[in-house]
Amino acid sequence: MAKKKKTPSAPRTPAAEGPATLKDLLSSEVLGKLKAQSDELKAEENNRKELARKAVEDKRIAEQKRLENDFEHLLKNSSQDWHKYK
Repeated sequence: MAKKKKTPSAPRTPAAEGPATLKDLLSSEVLGKLKAQSDELKAEENNRKELARKAVEDKRIAEQKRLENDFEHLLKNSSQDWHKYK
């Protein structure tokens, strides 16, 4: 018996393997704009988080300075063992 010749199959594209995805349907220009917008939003979010963290840190430092000048707080939190300071 003679062997059958196999015909080469057409090269498969990612869209041909399964259902078309949004990335396949959009042009590269639109994808570039969306990625740029995504990066911008991430940078804004990081900036907002950094400002919030700095505000909390500043508030903590201000409270610490206030307590260092409060005699009642210092007296309550100081050690009562005066013998070690002699």
